[in-house]
Amino acid sequence: MTDPDTNVIFLDVDNTLLDNDRIEADLDGHLERELGADCRRQYWEIFEALRAELGYADYLGAVQRYRERDLNDRRLLRLAEFLLDYPFAQRLYPAALEVIRHLDQQGQTVILSDGDAVFQPRKIQRSGLWDAVSGRVLIYIHKEQMLDAIVQTFPAHHYIIIEDKPRILQAMKDVLGDRLTTVFVRQGHYAKEPNQTAYRPADLAIECIGDLLTHDIPSLHTRARTHPEIARLS
Repeated sequence: MTDPDTNVIFLDVDNTLLDNDRIEADLDGHLERELGADCRRQYWEIFEALRAELGYADYLGAVQRYRERDLNDRRLLRLAEFLLDYPFAQRLYPAALEVIRHLDQQGQTVILSDGDAVFQPRKIQRSGLWDAVSGRVLIYIHKEQMLDAIVQTFPAHHYIIIEDKPRILQAMKDVLGDRLTTVFVRQGHYAKEPNQTAYRPADLAIECIGDLLTHDIPSLHTRARTHPEIARLS
């Protein structure tokens, strides 16, 4: 539980603190080398079908479902090992941990991520992010739909969300209004999709997570409210 007078700073993981696009590229290369182009294609087809079905990326679930096609292919038994033992700490964006330490001096940092209950915690732990926020980690299937539970767990005077998906930023802003300051990080493929202009601009937009080292988080909501055009161009 937090002091209600404290600012709570929510940090997304994939493509915000951690280069998940690079992780997927490494997995893609591993599939190609170990299983061949056809198997690689089938894995990603299963992966996308599962994401549409479940609402989140389920890398291990895709391994299990793919294995059902050929239970005798022993190579598939090593695929989960590649994912679970992946060196996630090497895929942190530059200054990611420094940013968390910087933000800790201005509020209480909390990892707020979407994902499954096995692989996503593993990724957060092995990357060093779990310890960086002293275990303050929340993982949901659709975090923007869990705001009641989130604010009950971490009550605060004001919230900041740092995220690479404008859709989620807008959905959370629609619920929390002026209690929430939104920070859009233009990293990863979601941030670069052309349809992002369909969403309202965030209170602050930055090019990379390291840019937050030069920002005073507690003043962001005041600055965004009084000078929104300045915040969005920062």
